[in-house]
Amino acid sequence: VQLQASGGGLVQAGGSLRLSCAASGATFSGWHMGWFRQAPGKEREFLGKIFWSSGVTYYSDSDSVKGRFTVSRDKETNTVYLLMNSLRPEDTAVYFCAAAPSRTMDYWGKGTLVTVSS
Repeated sequence: VQLQASGGGLVQAGGSLRLSCAASGATFSGWHMGWFRQAPGKEREFLGKIFWSSGVTYYSDSDSVKGRFTVSRDKETNTVYLLMNSLRPEDTAVYFCAAAPSRTMDYWGKGTLVTVSS
């Protein structure tokens, strides 16, 4: 399984960015795909995930992301998206996508850097 995240870059505070994660190497029916981030000096943080078959999403309860981030997927292109709105400087991090065939995220992409300027 390969996951390739893209779409990171520099954005001003208050702006939006959509990250993509191209998935390949498996039939993802029954899997769930997630987004995480890791800021310098901090632990990796769960953001949200989507169940591939149903499209049902689940998000972190953290006030830092609640209501601003949306996970979606395109079955035709095997791509998972993370739409981020109202970005803040504290959203600066490397963002990772991950895939779980069952309960745990067993596969990880390399990450894409998002930098939010104030």
